Amino acid sequence: MPIIPLPRRLLLTALAAAVLVVGLPSWAAADPLPSAVVALGDSAASGEGAGDYLPGTRGEGGDWCHRSPAAYVHRTGLADVGIDLACSGAGSTHVGFGGPAHHTEGSQAARLVEVARSHRVPVVTLQVGANDEPDLSGTAVACIRAFIEPVGPPCRETVGRVWADRLAAMEPRVEAAARDVRAAMREAGYPDDGYALVLLSYAAPGTEAMPLWHAFQGCPYSRPDAGWARTVAFPPLAAAIERVAGRVGARFLDLTRIAEGREACTGPLRDEWQRRLTVDPGSLVRGTLDARALHVFQESFHPTAAGHAAIGACLAGFVRSGAQRGACVPEPDGSAHAEVRA
Repeated sequence: MPIIPLPRRLLLTALAAAVLVVGLPSWAAADPLPSAVVALGDSAASGEGAGDYLPGTRGEGGDWCHRSPAAYVHRTGLADVGIDLACSGAGSTHVGFGGPAHHTEGSQAARLVEVARSHRVPVVTLQVGANDEPDLSGTAVACIRAFIEPVGPPCRETVGRVWADRLAAMEPRVEAAARDVRAAMREAGYPDDGYALVLLSYAAPGTEAMPLWHAFQGCPYSRPDAGWARTVAFPPLAAAIERVAGRVGARFLDLTRIAEGREACTGPLRDEWQRRLTVDPGSLVRGTLDARALHVFQESFHPTAAGHAAIGACLAGFVRSGAQRGACVPEPDGSAHAEVRA
């Protein structure tokens, strides 16, 4: 009887069926390729705010993706390497197939296919949606404008009135991107259960617990608006992403609380896990910043290198747990752990 060879991925799965690393695909130990955790998404995943951006992503040739070697994808210890395909300012269409180029780069899903063919990929992360209808950068500007030019209602009222509608419009976009990530991995030869796809939400950058002089420290927005963002805006944003994860069969890790107690302007600066405003607030709201200063503004209210280290450790614990749902919870000692949900 002739021997019919199995496709490579199926053969490896069969050979390693008895070798199960908790939370990771069973064929991981059998594949001779170098292993890689791959991150897709926007600035929260690229490492914006963590500094020391890699050459080629610092504006050269128009590429402002701002990928940092301190980004959480490099801090998990779940694979031989971390590969960062995320790009600052990216929206869901920049992740999926067939979307427009962003900062000179094409589809992240298309590049994922090539990475997944040249590496063993046990984990893919996706963090996207902030630059779709929620427009977190624009929301931050609205809150700053309401504080330094207090002639109208606060941003918790202006943005708050349309927040639910924005999230409803974002949800199908994120789902389309996630489904394209699934399609990319299938094109590279992976079954849906052959790797962990993890969708992440966003860390709330500010808090109403700021000191009275916060505006002079780099947080020129009101404490009530900061409280609204932390307790009213970010939790339903996370819930929307979690719903998408459920529909595409992905796992979900909530980052909303990870910087709790270490938000911007809670000080001392060395202990904060969120960057403060990096440009002059007046120039920002008047729209007089030049192009380079606008790219400096990109760093504002993003996780610091220490914040990314905490996210990476929490992500690793979550993946290894095998749980489908979890949240990153900060510890008093400056660490964070994954709290598993039912």
